Amino acid sequence: MTPLLIQRLISVPFLGLGGWCLFFPSMVEKLTLQPAYQHNSETSALLIGCFGAQAVLSGLFAYFSRFTRTTFLVYAIALLPFFWFNYWFVFVTPMFNSWLALDFVSNLAMLALCVLGWRKSASA
Repeated sequence: MTPLLIQRLISVPFLGLGGWCLFFPSMVEKLTLQPAYQHNSETSALLIGCFGAQAVLSGLFAYFSRFTRTTFLVYAIALLPFFWFNYWFVFVTPMFNSWLALDFVSNLAMLALCVLGWRKSASA
């Protein structure tokens, strides 16, 4: 696997899950948030859609940029707070339900790809 393919694989969760939030924000809210935290309003749809737009933008940058070894390292470090977020809002303050596992698995895959890209970039 080349570093370019690896970085493009990193973009997939951003484009997929971000696109889901961008184009189907009400579905995301109904499926992922605990009922007590659902507002099912135009405002919540707007906020989830904005979150999705930012994720899609990140995915596009990841897809079309050229990652260096440092980029893979920094990207991996930047992913670490998302694991805290997943833990906190599922187990400590359970706002999300088990659907947030999609985010956790995606973050884990991207972290593994960053490590792989970092290693492969050393020889490139």
